[in-house]
Amino acid sequence: MGIDLGGQGRGTGNHSPPPSRLIAISKNVEVRGRRKVLVLVYQSLGMVFGDLSLSPLYVYRSTFSGRLGNYQTEDTVFGAFSVIFWTLTLISLFKYVLILLSADDNGEGGIIALYSLLSRNAKFCLLPNHQASDEEISTYNYPGNSSRNLSSSSLLRRFIERHKESKTSLLVLVLLGACMVISIGALAPAISVFSSIEGLKFRSKDVHSNTVVIIACFLLVLLFVLQHRGFHKLAFMFTPIVILWLLSIAAVGIYNILRWNPVVYRALSPYYGYNFFKLTGKDGFISLGGILLCLTGSEAMFANLGHFTATSIRVAFTCVIYPCLILQYMGQAAFLSKNLSAAPMSFFASVPDTFFWPVFFVVTLAGIVASQAVISTTFSVVKECHAFGCFPRVKIVHSRRWLPGQIYIPEINWILMVLSLAVTMGFRSTKLIGNAYGIAYMTLAIVTTWLTFLVINLVWQKSLVLALLFTVLFGSVDIFYFSSSCMRIPKGGWVPLAFALIFLLTMYAWHYGLRNKYLYDQHTKLSMRWILSLGPSLGIIRVPGIGLIYTELASGVPATFTHFVTTLPAFYQVVVFVCVKTVPVSHVPHKERYLIGRIGPKSYRLYRCIIRNGYKDTYRDGDDLENDLVMSIAEFIQMEAEGCGAVDGSVDGRMAVVKTSEKFGTRLAIADLFGPGGSSSSHPTVVVSGYKSPTLQNLQASYEQESPQLNCRKRVRFELLDTNYKDPRVKEELLELVAAKCAGVTYIIGHSHIKARSNSPFLHRFAVNVVYSFLRKNCRSPAVALNIPRICLIEVGMNYNM
Repeated sequence: MGIDLGGQGRGTGNHSPPPSRLIAISKNVEVRGRRKVLVLVYQSLGMVFGDLSLSPLYVYRSTFSGRLGNYQTEDTVFGAFSVIFWTLTLISLFKYVLILLSADDNGEGGIIALYSLLSRNAKFCLLPNHQASDEEISTYNYPGNSSRNLSSSSLLRRFIERHKESKTSLLVLVLLGACMVISIGALAPAISVFSSIEGLKFRSKDVHSNTVVIIACFLLVLLFVLQHRGFHKLAFMFTPIVILWLLSIAAVGIYNILRWNPVVYRALSPYYGYNFFKLTGKDGFISLGGILLCLTGSEAMFANLGHFTATSIRVAFTCVIYPCLILQYMGQAAFLSKNLSAAPMSFFASVPDTFFWPVFFVVTLAGIVASQAVISTTFSVVKECHAFGCFPRVKIVHSRRWLPGQIYIPEINWILMVLSLAVTMGFRSTKLIGNAYGIAYMTLAIVTTWLTFLVINLVWQKSLVLALLFTVLFGSVDIFYFSSSCMRIPKGGWVPLAFALIFLLTMYAWHYGLRNKYLYDQHTKLSMRWILSLGPSLGIIRVPGIGLIYTELASGVPATFTHFVTTLPAFYQVVVFVCVKTVPVSHVPHKERYLIGRIGPKSYRLYRCIIRNGYKDTYRDGDDLENDLVMSIAEFIQMEAEGCGAVDGSVDGRMAVVKTSEKFGTRLAIADLFGPGGSSSSHPTVVVSGYKSPTLQNLQASYEQESPQLNCRKRVRFELLDTNYKDPRVKEELLELVAAKCAGVTYIIGHSHIKARSNSPFLHRFAVNVVYSFLRKNCRSPAVALNIPRICLIEVGMNYNM
């Protein structure tokens, strides 16, 4: 009855490990957690902070470019540094690092994440095909959110929910922020590369400005050309380059402090900032348009949150980025206090001659790395807007060989390249590009502040007073800096406003046309009574195979189906209406992605599949979709027979998330067609072949030899593992489904011609007939956006009079 010294209880049934072992296990878990955080901190230095770490190149230069250059006193330089220090501390450290990194959407950040949070916790979203079942997704509810609402929060929520104009205004605000992100995607590479190459002019007086522009343009072209082919292979070099750059600027800063003015640390006092505005007055206010450039890149911490964690970004900023930047700004201030005439090239002038070329080489590489990170962020924002139906269809390329979550959009890549080259060749000045960059960043900062105000009040369910306190504190700073940067609109600041206007009109017109098209489909969908009156054959010839009819409707039968069967009175034996929709969450777990249901009685062989994606999810290829659909429908049929799904004879039965079933994949298995024969299961199996005659099979084989893209598609077979069913009709339906898959799958989508009614308002006709029609004709086809194989595609012409 004693206790074993080894820690295993005898006679008591207690097999728990001893306390010492539990302590060791907890320590190992803690060590692993710390190692993971340190790895993420290391990676984030190269992927997040490149743009922010490059700002010392042009902050002082832009600040003293105007009338402030006439105030050649030590107090003015110290005051400028004091404003920079407190701006960086208040906005970058307090606003973004301490507060905004907590406003994540299941780990994702950015303005679309904030909009997604608001869309889920209040009826703000304008996505048309929302269903109550979407709210049952595991990632839908905000963690720790209670059902209670504060009275002020409830009033604000009800006001926005009841007024469509409020929802539209909120969407336009989000799209404005997205447009500024795209503008930054064109401006940041231009200023990063151009400002780094400008060091050649300082070192060699013989280097002409045109030479600098040509070299910068060459590097920009190389940067954008290599986006798809090369940069993901060089990602392992990004972090070492940025770390080397940070160490360089910190070392140069310390050197300048010790050599030129060791008492510069006194400028950390806010008194010097107050004295700065007292001495310079209006000229000091105008110079804020240059000081605000010290913040550019802060938004990347929040936008790239999904690739890392809030803890890793906080540690990286507070322990590495923030100290290095403060040392560099302080060192430049110490240098300028004794050499104010060097302000136009303050950074390169402050670098010791011995270390100039090594620093120049590192800053050039850092400029390219920073540009790469900004471009990737732009791709992500465009993809998110496209998922919410607010951007024309584009080709989104993603490969598992790339970095997790990294995508490439060819159209956006070339647009950014053209805009960056135009800005570089048109302005030929870091000052003018900086003016444009400042306007873009501050507009984005104001949008982020207002969205965070709503999140604090409606999502976090904090009091309205606390939300207003956040808005007043940080929003007043944003507006203060934005007012100063507006004075630079004639001097380059108009560029991001022009970019934003073009992109905003494009994005809203696309959303407007898409929403009206959905409402037209909803109005013209078929009556289920008419479908049922046709009988099981639907009054047409049913041929072998599966027909996947793509539609925007999450309920009902689209008019595309009627148009097809009336034009060609034959259709496939198994019909699946597929609706690919976006749910306002970052990711939908794969097990919860497919929602399966039945349309009409069982004998009709009509099914519905709703594929729910988050705004960060990417579409799977055609083979996986086909196999997943067959497996999901088969599981639904068996669940239905067991009393878990829709009942026989229902008109448009209930939907089921079949992949959450414990039996999924145990009753119907997929085997490689060219793999080892036989099933690995011990159950009796039934292998089903298709309906095709030998003649059709020979014709398909010859066609596959002529079409390599078809021949490369993965071949699989389905094996029915469980053959014992109480109802023989269940087995018959399963065998028919598998045989139809073996016969082939065809994709049917609508090829629509859209035109506004002649009696509609002018703005509506202009938006639909001109803008939306132009965008539809010049963007990617739905088949490309949905990754539908062209060789299996049928397009049905449809006319829309909206």
